[in-house]
Amino acid sequence: MFRLWGKEFKDNKMLRDTVICDDSDDTRTHKIFSALDAICYEFDLSKPIWFDATVEEFRRHDKARFYQDNFVDSIDFDYLEIHVIEE
Repeated sequence: MFRLWGKEFKDNKMLRDTVICDDSDDTRTHKIFSALDAICYEFDLSKPIWFDATVEEFRRHDKARFYQDNFVDSIDFDYLEIHVIEE
């Protein structure tokens, strides 16, 4: 089972979080993008842009943070963090 944890932070406090589970036979990359889409839908956010630094951080730590620069729309929190918690 693949699980991705999505969290919104403002002033170093978690505002809300959710865990997306996926037991499909998709590739890891498809599971990550699908889970991120589900998190953005649940939090009513536009999809963030993956910069090279974001991709590199995710490759190293299975965790990535999306700041205002990653979003086209304005956000009312400091960052969105995603973290793979189970594969």
